[in-house]
Amino acid sequence: MARKKHIQIFRYKCTMTDEEYKTTRKAPNPDDLVSVNAYYELNPEMDDRPDHIKLELGILDQE
Repeated sequence: MARKKHIQIFRYKCTMTDEEYKTTRKAPNPDDLVSVNAYYELNPEMDDRPDHIKLELGILDQE
């Protein structure tokens, strides 16, 4: 008979946007976690996403 794997789920919240995330790994510093959108808001110069993705998210204005 096969044994079932027990997978532990960890839930974390983004400190800026309060979005909730589920992971299977324990975060070493859960207070430092931010979402991808929050990271790009903090660091706009690091935003290297393509323009069509920015348009879908409403970040880039249509001209």
